[in-house]
Amino acid sequence: MAESSTCEQEYAIEVNHVTMVFNMASAKLNNLKEYFIALAHHELFFKEFKALKDVSFKVPKGSVVGLVGTNGSGKSTMLKIIAGVLEATEGECIVRGNIAPLIELGAGFDKELTARENIYLNGALLGYTKQFIDEHLDEIVDFAELENFMDMPLKNYSSGMVARIAFAIATVTEPDILIVDETLSVGDVFFQEKCMKRIRSFIDSGKVTVLFVSHNIKQVEDLCDTAVWIEKGVKRMEGPVSEVCEAYRNQFNKKK
Repeated sequence: MAESSTCEQEYAIEVNHVTMVFNMASAKLNNLKEYFIALAHHELFFKEFKALKDVSFKVPKGSVVGLVGTNGSGKSTMLKIIAGVLEATEGECIVRGNIAPLIELGAGFDKELTARENIYLNGALLGYTKQFIDEHLDEIVDFAELENFMDMPLKNYSSGMVARIAFAIATVTEPDILIVDETLSVGDVFFQEKCMKRIRSFIDSGKVTVLFVSHNIKQVEDLCDTAVWIEKGVKRMEGPVSEVCEAYRNQFNKKK
């Protein structure tokens, strides 16, 4: 019991031997009609694609960890498992604390509802009460800088405007764990800087655990203490951010 208690105090995230398998249709099907015809004739076959293969790592509480790897290596799949969006095929992921997932900003919004209504809807999905949203609504709207568009249906919003609202909702309160997927592309460069400033404020507090994914290795080096390198679904390396990023860069140098 004592060992388990110590572990809980030390780690915000534990990824233990996680494997993620997706079943992909072996033949290209253009529509539902073709799908059901193939199903009826017993001609529907799937092949397994392992997005992650026996991946393990731990994230200490209050640390800033970068996740690096080339496109299609399984980074986003890993984040979705940690965030609870996907369930691993094998292994387990233990998360201690509430999560603010900045993954696919705006996913889950209802385009027919107004921005104001979507704030309450998305807030509920993140576990916020109506009273909490009532108390923080002005703060969310002010940060998103969309005061004049709150009663407009979201279908009339640009993707950048939707992402602004999603970011403002997810970060309105300091989370235990912040998950950031890829470089924030929420509007113009000034708003991106505003978002990064808020993320840095969480990091500087020393209380928030941050898991950060970006193809910008310089950004990973600037923000993170340690890094995990996942390549083609396999963990290649884990350690100090400078060492991991150097090894990651070297793979491209060897190919030249």
